[in-house]
Amino acid sequence: MFQRLLLRLSLAAVALAIAPAALASGGDYVFAGGSKAQQAQVTAALNASAFPWGIVSGPVVVHIQRGVASSASPNGIWLDADLLDAGRFAWGVVQHEYAHEVDFALLTSETRAQLHVLLGGAAWWGAEGHSTLDCERFADLVAWAYWSSPDNVMKPQSAQDEGGQVAPAAFRAALAAILPGLPATSQLQAPATTRRAASAAASTAKRRRTS
Repeated sequence: MFQRLLLRLSLAAVALAIAPAALASGGDYVFAGGSKAQQAQVTAALNASAFPWGIVSGPVVVHIQRGVASSASPNGIWLDADLLDAGRFAWGVVQHEYAHEVDFALLTSETRAQLHVLLGGAAWWGAEGHSTLDCERFADLVAWAYWSSPDNVMKPQSAQDEGGQVAPAAFRAALAAILPGLPATSQLQAPATTRRAASAAASTAKRRRTS
């Protein structure tokens, strides 16, 4: 009986150790504005990616407003409500903006210099030349390399397109060398509950478009 008790305690300890990582994989964020359906699209977008968004310390505040330009600043993301109403079409944009949070929170001058060699942009940040900035190429590649779906609007159309300078596998390998523990694949087998939530979010968006 004592051995069974020890086994149960061990299993409980393992469960407690695993649970935070599983919860963290989808990111640590809170919403400011937006309908339940729009918020569900944000959650579905992050859960669709194989990137472990939870490595970014939060909470990140996700602001949802109509007519706002999608953007990000440290611990804050702004998303257009009209874009989220489009369903899966918005997912790549959501991932792109959250990727900026990865940049803000986890990259350093040294690691940005290493990635600059790979990304080949004019500079990491800047007011002009959006497609030539390394920070934008980085965010595009985080979105595309970890959710390589035909539905991802961040898919580059050519090697000259923003984010097309590096193959997804090469980018994942380079980023894993900088941030150990990142997955080597873009494929994520989401739990059944996550798949149902994503399906429900897509269905809600479809009903809104056809109503």
